[in-house]
Amino acid sequence: MNGTMAASSNRIMLGPLVAAIDQGTSSTRFLVFNAKTAELLSHHQVEIKQSFPKEGWVEEDPKEILQSVYECMDRTCEKLTQLNIDISNIKAVGVTNQRETTIVWDKDTGEPLYNAIVWLDLRTQSTVERLINKTPGRNKNHLKHKTGLPISTYFSAVKLRWLMDNVEKVHEAVLSHRAMFGTVDSWLIWCLTGGKKGGVHCTDVTNASRTMLFNIHTMDWDPELCKYFDIPMEILPKVRSSSEIYGLMKISSKLKSGPLTGIPISGCLGDQSAALVGQMCFKDGQAKNTYGTGCFLLKNVGTKPVMSDHGLLTTVAYKLGRDKPACYALEGSVAIAGAVVRWLKDNLGIIQTSTELEQLAADVGTSYGCYFVPAFSGLYAPYWEPSARGIICGLTQFTNRSHLAFAALEAVCFQTREILDAMNQDSGIHLSQLQVDGGMTSNRLLMQLQADILCIPVVKPSMPETTALGAAMAAGAAEGVSVWSLNPEDLTEVTSERFEPQINPEESELRYARWKKAVQRAMNWETTEPVSNGNAGQK
Repeated sequence: MNGTMAASSNRIMLGPLVAAIDQGTSSTRFLVFNAKTAELLSHHQVEIKQSFPKEGWVEEDPKEILQSVYECMDRTCEKLTQLNIDISNIKAVGVTNQRETTIVWDKDTGEPLYNAIVWLDLRTQSTVERLINKTPGRNKNHLKHKTGLPISTYFSAVKLRWLMDNVEKVHEAVLSHRAMFGTVDSWLIWCLTGGKKGGVHCTDVTNASRTMLFNIHTMDWDPELCKYFDIPMEILPKVRSSSEIYGLMKISSKLKSGPLTGIPISGCLGDQSAALVGQMCFKDGQAKNTYGTGCFLLKNVGTKPVMSDHGLLTTVAYKLGRDKPACYALEGSVAIAGAVVRWLKDNLGIIQTSTELEQLAADVGTSYGCYFVPAFSGLYAPYWEPSARGIICGLTQFTNRSHLAFAALEAVCFQTREILDAMNQDSGIHLSQLQVDGGMTSNRLLMQLQADILCIPVVKPSMPETTALGAAMAAGAAEGVSVWSLNPEDLTEVTSERFEPQINPEESELRYARWKKAVQRAMNWETTEPVSNGNAGQK
């Protein structure tokens, strides 16, 4: 059979395709899947610059984020053309994104009014303390009955409040009714559906549930919460389900991705919800852990929200259609997982690439009593302790960079164990294995360590891009697209790899107890009381 014949028959074989934009904290990807087989056909990835203008501040440029999406779409379209795959087979696009990261832009000019304030950012710590101090009994869970969340620097409302209080351009735009607020999903959808020329200003229930302005019971913005944070409701996006047609792509015909114009954007999920969908955790009790910049364990709890007594969040897992019920999840959120690798690389320079970390750690096979608590942004679940800071302890003259590398990997595993313990305590049902995904799962040593520290098997799908897959599934299943079936019997069987625990549980418990001791030492470090060294202004 000659080449052209083979290509054209291949073309016919493929059937409908669905694309996903996966805009994470450290990179952006565009991926194209076969809607019938869930096979990944092509993708492209671009790193995103993070800036740290002051201690504890983390920002990204909204225009760079948008540009990275265009670049990924262009490159992927080129790759598809080279593979002889017809771009017109793409029937829908899903969006998944780093959650909570906050952007305010001008609806008339389409320009961002400030950098995006990233979820990890700590500048709002004093705002948070002020808010907690004015609650009855200084209770950080004062709004939890409505939001499922503690009052923390992590969520969007306090970041938005900071922008309105501290950035003149934002303040003015709000007063003159030009301001639009959104998390990254809203910014991208607005820009990709026309921007200032008729762009759609919307978000989905999963992203909305991370703002502290959304009532997870009524499934809409809550006027009382907006009043509490003093945020005008007119700047908020419209809340939609995670799977419906929001609008159609409008892309300049000059771009390689121009042919995507007219394709519906029909799926939207915060990255952790998308991974839950991509891991097919549709049943009550199913859970997954994603190792990205941070580490997020989500467990589906069904159609009624369950509140945690052990420091977990209650969040919206997904709502896969306008008339479908919302499902909820318990979530254990860890701020620093993959970010510790980036820190060892960029800040300390002890590794040049992420893959080097595994080799370094494997060389010693132990941290030799060194413990590393990477509380760079305070501690998230289960402590919610913003005053904690990073600590490395148990150092001796024997300790070298390999031990530190090993301790960094162990830190990710210990933090996962803490949130898994909390989840088991909350539900009374113990997980018998852990489904995992995310960039760090390619580190086999980490996966083995995780099984050892949890004392249960760790199961990793062979196609690691579960977050993007979840967004593609939501987009492909949307009413009016309907090229992807989410019926349990139609979901493809996923091939995966299992890591079984290999050390004895006693040793595991001993190491875990030590870790908890290290965590206690990291607590209450950064307090906003003035320091009495004649340097009162500085923290």
